[in-house]
Amino acid sequence: MKKSIVFSLVLAFALILSACAQSAGSSQKTQTLTVGASAVPHAQILKQAVPLLKKKGINLKVKVFQDYVLPNQALASKQLDANYFQHVPFLDLYNKQHNTDLVNAGKIHIEPFGIYSNKYKKIADIKDGATVQISNNKSEQGRILLLLQSKGLLKIKSGVDPISATLKDINNFKHLKFLQPIDPALLPKAYENSVADLFAINTNFALQANLQPKKDALILEGASSPYANIIAVRKGDQNKKAIKELVHVLQSKEIQSFINKKYKGAVLPVSE
Repeated sequence: MKKSIVFSLVLAFALILSACAQSAGSSQKTQTLTVGASAVPHAQILKQAVPLLKKKGINLKVKVFQDYVLPNQALASKQLDANYFQHVPFLDLYNKQHNTDLVNAGKIHIEPFGIYSNKYKKIADIKDGATVQISNNKSEQGRILLLLQSKGLLKIKSGVDPISATLKDINNFKHLKFLQPIDPALLPKAYENSVADLFAINTNFALQANLQPKKDALILEGASSPYANIIAVRKGDQNKKAIKELVHVLQSKEIQSFINKKYKGAVLPVSE
């Protein structure tokens, strides 16, 4: 009789332990985050974060986009949990144009914008009337104009916010001829075909075209640029634990070391 009671107690205790283990296991289920990104360097950086996030119980899925419109559309429509391809001026303009409320969850890196040329090797050689090919991304115009101004090729008019400056807001004393803006992804091909004298190309597209910004750019943006690339999310989601973990990992020393080693100054990490 005593043996039967002892056996029953042991069995009951074992069942309780099993139930507790199952409960703990269920509470530690892996959470999946789907993040949209440009192929280079964003998706490459995210893939380095996959094993680091896995240790934190987060399964990171990366969806690659080839343009600058669909990632925000997919995020706004809840097809993504976050995206990683843009800077704040671009996000602000998108929100304004599409009546969305996507927000910045954290800065990750800066891609120094560059001015490239097959024709000129020195700034001093650029002649009056040189042609310039820029993208149709309006949020980049001020950034490009600031680059050209930094080398004395034009001047943004007094009182104009450089970030929102357009071609109408400059003193074009060198009579630069700005060609019809084109899609950013087409700029590397236009550069290869020398359709203009100067080309303003974002680093991620320059890298895809095998250009080396530090070596090939005639003018290259500095590390102090305000155009840091961010993790964007729907308003309110920036406070979610998984999103905070994503940003924390992407700002970690491991990812910063990868960025510095992989891109050799063409992409600069941000840790704020």
